[in-house]
Amino acid sequence: MTNVPDMEDFKSPLDTSPPGRHFVIEARELLRLAGPVVITQLTQMGIGTVDVLLLGAYHKDALAASALGLSLYYAMWVLAMGPAIAVQPMIAHILGSRPYDTRGVRLSVRMSLWAILLMTPFQILFLWNAGDMLRAIGQPVALSANAGHFVRMLAFGFVFTTMFNVLRGYATALSRPNAPLIVMGCTIVFNGLLAWALIFGRLGAPELGLTGAGIASSISYLFSFVVMLAVIFMTRDLARYQIFRRFFQFDGRTLREVLRLGMPIAMTIIFEAMFFNVGTMIMGYLGTDSVAAHQIALNVIALLFMVPLGIGTAATVRIGLAAGAGDMPRVRRAGLAAMGISLSFMGLCGIALAIFARQVIGIYLDAANPENQGVIELAVLFLRIGAAFQLFDTGQVVASLSLRGLKDTHAPMWIAGVSYWLLGIPLALLLVFHFHMAGAGVWVAFVVALAVATFAMSARFIYLAQVNWRAPFRKLANLIS
Repeated sequence: MTNVPDMEDFKSPLDTSPPGRHFVIEARELLRLAGPVVITQLTQMGIGTVDVLLLGAYHKDALAASALGLSLYYAMWVLAMGPAIAVQPMIAHILGSRPYDTRGVRLSVRMSLWAILLMTPFQILFLWNAGDMLRAIGQPVALSANAGHFVRMLAFGFVFTTMFNVLRGYATALSRPNAPLIVMGCTIVFNGLLAWALIFGRLGAPELGLTGAGIASSISYLFSFVVMLAVIFMTRDLARYQIFRRFFQFDGRTLREVLRLGMPIAMTIIFEAMFFNVGTMIMGYLGTDSVAAHQIALNVIALLFMVPLGIGTAATVRIGLAAGAGDMPRVRRAGLAAMGISLSFMGLCGIALAIFARQVIGIYLDAANPENQGVIELAVLFLRIGAAFQLFDTGQVVASLSLRGLKDTHAPMWIAGVSYWLLGIPLALLLVFHFHMAGAGVWVAFVVALAVATFAMSARFIYLAQVNWRAPFRKLANLIS
């Protein structure tokens, strides 16, 4: 009989335990699932961080070119994340309502992989012309050429990193997050050694600089996919679903479900990612120092962001299981616990960033080198503004992922579009070019847009999960009286 993850802690409707105990149990289960997911997110992010550190040590122009190139590469990457992420709420709802439906789980994974493979040729074609597109929007010719060549190297491994994300979502939805954690742990070591060798010409390899970083990343994407397959086949609870059985058998209903959930998810991520990418493009007009400082500050924030992202991912699974079982009290507990834990953690991180911004930047650039002083001063400023915006970034991602667990993907898409594109981008352009705030204007626009998205998505979750938000205020009033 198929093992079903995390169903043993679903309480009976007759359970009379105190509500506070239920909340503690839910928070504990959320953290148990989120812990490995967070570490996996950090490890996956660590691959890019290693490249940033190595390219920063190689030359600041190589770092700037990689920043511009990645702004286009990640647009395609997040588009492919839609079908990859859709597999999580689909499987969670299936197991919540039909605990032993192995065929439903298998179809969800199969059609998610199909969706990825159908999309990939068009995405690679886009990536192959990245350099021309950067020149067309007015980016410096030399910087665009280097960025385009870097993206072409990344394109060779594109299909493998996107399919890995499907398999990773499958393992997480089954509450087996240690499987992708093991894979990413191996991958970051593999990528770090390979990138170091190819960028600087070590271990007998040619010195390829930025090109070497792209080649190393592509080979690492292939490595992670192959190792993930091996781990799935060797893990009993993952292998028993036989996700590649009758792989070429088409199932239109499940594919439509993948696309119905996945494409709004992808558009939500794209609206946010391209908002940040437009910020990078604006920095390109302000000069190489602004781009490099922006890339470093974003990388620091992104590393911390992996924690609420991992907690939110765990909330998607927990909420999906509860929603599939029709247990709305558990839906509410999972969403509120995820929000409370994430905001508490990021609040502390924000204080630390504001105080130790210069020391953090010193990890990326040599403060003793006079050529780096301009970049360091800008990066410190961006990080201190980032200490505020990362709190709102946490709020919007946890709320969005909680809504995803309820299979509500269209409302977050519209909220993201309005917040980031109708408000955030015009505000960034206004602050930078009209009020002459330079790079700081971009980061202030980040704060405002993310704050709007946080409040709107949180309100949506409160409405759908039927959260009684007035209750805490009533209790406070009773205590005062």
